[in-house]
Amino acid sequence: MDIFDILNLLLGLVLFLYGMTVMGNALEKCAGHRMKAILGQMTSNTFRGFLLGLAVTAVIQSSSATTVMVVGFVNSGLMTLRQSIGVIMGANLGTSVTSWLISLTAIEGDSLVLQLLKPSSFTPVLAVIGIILFMFQKNAKRKDVGLILIGFAVLMFGMDTMSSSVSGLRDDPAFTSILTMFENPILGVLAGTILTAIVQSSSASVGILQALTTTGAVSYATAIPVIMGQNIGTCVSAMISSVGASKNARRAAIIHLSFNVIATLILLPLYYGVEFFFPLENYIPKFADPVGIAVVHTVFKILALVLLMPASRLLEKLAMKILPESKAEGETELLDERLFATPAVAIEQSRVVATDMATIALTSMKDALAMLNKPFSQKDCLAIREAEDKVDMYEDKIGTYLVKVSALELSEEDSTQANELLRLIGDIERISDHSVEVIASLEEMHEKDLAFSADAMRELTVMTDAVSEILDLALASIANRDLESAVQVEPLEQVIDALRDFIKKQHIARLQKQECTIEMGFILADILNSLERISDHCSNIAGCMLEMSHESMDMHQYLRSVKAGEEKEFNHYFEYFTMKYALK
Repeated sequence: MDIFDILNLLLGLVLFLYGMTVMGNALEKCAGHRMKAILGQMTSNTFRGFLLGLAVTAVIQSSSATTVMVVGFVNSGLMTLRQSIGVIMGANLGTSVTSWLISLTAIEGDSLVLQLLKPSSFTPVLAVIGIILFMFQKNAKRKDVGLILIGFAVLMFGMDTMSSSVSGLRDDPAFTSILTMFENPILGVLAGTILTAIVQSSSASVGILQALTTTGAVSYATAIPVIMGQNIGTCVSAMISSVGASKNARRAAIIHLSFNVIATLILLPLYYGVEFFFPLENYIPKFADPVGIAVVHTVFKILALVLLMPASRLLEKLAMKILPESKAEGETELLDERLFATPAVAIEQSRVVATDMATIALTSMKDALAMLNKPFSQKDCLAIREAEDKVDMYEDKIGTYLVKVSALELSEEDSTQANELLRLIGDIERISDHSVEVIASLEEMHEKDLAFSADAMRELTVMTDAVSEILDLALASIANRDLESAVQVEPLEQVIDALRDFIKKQHIARLQKQECTIEMGFILADILNSLERISDHCSNIAGCMLEMSHESMDMHQYLRSVKAGEEKEFNHYFEYFTMKYALK
């Protein structure tokens, strides 16, 4: 093996890793929102968690990425420690898919069917289709499909390059002696662990091992310990990711590591015990090939699952022993940057936290409105100002997080969702600001010992009732994704606009009759303007939720059709709210 073979080996490795990354990222973008739906099915049932981990890892082709996501989920409170166990187990098996794809390179035969199944036959076609989709299609999803095909073609080309570069090692005594050394179980496990820790992917390290088998010098005695070590090495990414996370997140990483270590400690001696009494050379070839590596890789994972899935609670207890509970466990980080591994999930978590923000802001606003009809309380004013400070903090954190998410490579749909959420939190924060403006008006009335007339108070109560309802509708649209509530917001907003105009006219009439003062008129105008702007922000919130739920929906076009009287549903609700909040 000369310097050019070494350079070709490195080139093949680079292409292999790059192809795997491109394919995995494109698969993730295509399946991002489906993964959100899958994650919605999370349960404490270990088997269903296993299916979840299996499905997600099969999509993104990396158990390391899945377990890093799990650490992020646990750290952000999306997933409990017990839920994470099944997902981690499923991720371990899901990553074996790649080894089976790579094993296609070992197909031999002269028949047309076998020739067509060989990657060298179909990857050029996939590459051509992929580049056509990527370069000439405007649709983002079709471009992603093109990237999947290109990534797969590059991966397989890298695999072929690695295989051809090491083919000359078959008769190299130095290479053979190194491989013989790895037949020592401890050295084999260490070699697999270190290789996988370096490339940060068990799929990639297994692919490298499969490429080496093309030399015809890799025995099963060498491959089996290395494969077991590779499964331990894949835990390194999650362990690194858990640094600085909550204790439960670190426990999830420990469960991942202990699962593979315990499986190796049980299955490696078991393999040598079987080998001692029933030498495998009597039943299978001595030297491995890519298909044999895929079989060993998958069988190890299945046996590990059979042994340890029933003991999932014991794994949880072991993690709790290694990292025992303390009096102060620390708060979960709701917006965990580990979720950036799956931007669609990070965006969904942003929406969940935005719901918490909206609950605080809109509840605070309703509390401010309630103060109009009860004795003034400085304690209540202080609580509303504290809530406003908290909402500001939420806006800063969510906004910063979404800006970072937006800098990632997003699908068109995810990018739209991130932008809509940024608009959403801006409107929520402004509602919180208006709650402070309302109590500022009440404080002024209290200091000057002013009060509204009975008629003004009656009119204002009707309007605050309408605003309270629009706040409830806006919150329901965010928290429950209730589109029926979202649709009702715009007609109620227009009724509130009409109420504001009517109350202002009534106030002018009272001024002319000297039934009210100009000073009270200024305060009333301030409160009415705040209430009207609150309803505007609720309308914006509902519009965001409708646009996020309907990709193709043009909110501006919808509003134009509303004003033209073309929307029957709008007209129905407008008439309903007009009668409900009629001022006579």
